Amino acid sequence: MVVEVPRVVDSYHAPVNWLAHLRLCPTADPLVRLGTLAGDFVQGVDLARLHPSLRRGIQHHRNLDRFVDHHPLVAQSRNRLAPPFRRFAGVLVDVYYDHLLAAHWPNYGAGGTLAEFVGVVHRDLQQHAAHLPPLLSAVAPRLCQENWLASYAHPEGIDAILARMQRRLRRDNPLGRGGEPLRDQLAGFAADFAALWPELLAVAPGLDSG
Repeated sequence: MVVEVPRVVDSYHAPVNWLAHLRLCPTADPLVRLGTLAGDFVQGVDLARLHPSLRRGIQHHRNLDRFVDHHPLVAQSRNRLAPPFRRFAGVLVDVYYDHLLAAHWPNYGAGGTLAEFVGVVHRDLQQHAAHLPPLLSAVAPRLCQENWLASYAHPEGIDAILARMQRRLRRDNPLGRGGEPLRDQLAGFAADFAALWPELLAVAPGLDSG
């Protein structure tokens, strides 16, 4: 399985929790849903020039990030990571949570299978390509062809994502081995996510600016 990670920004806040953002979109409007994905692809973009529904999804993405970043359960997950992984706890926990969401989709999905949900996202990306910000437009074909979102369900997909992140960061980092803590403490991360998920479902509609 080959999973590529786009060169968005060299920072700890890498684009890794796309599946959760898409799943927690507060509306079935495809452009709003794509906006929740586009939130990691708008560096340097004049948001005023984007479709209003896309902007709505981007704002939801940002509001959700703020909620998650300050949640005690997320802090608990990050604290499970010891050096040298602790320095990258934010990005690693995001990856772990998307893995848990994908791997246990029958528990956390909105009905249907993960493949069906991902297929809808792929269809939306293709049908609304003209509205996407340039970076997402450039990435979307590979995202679909290589089935990145569905790959989160598999440990080897997570390993591939983290290996590519390791190579794309300028500084030396241990991200290539970042799957080790997930395997070693899977039950703990899974418990944190299971406790957090109902709160995310409850709060997500209220984070909508539409």
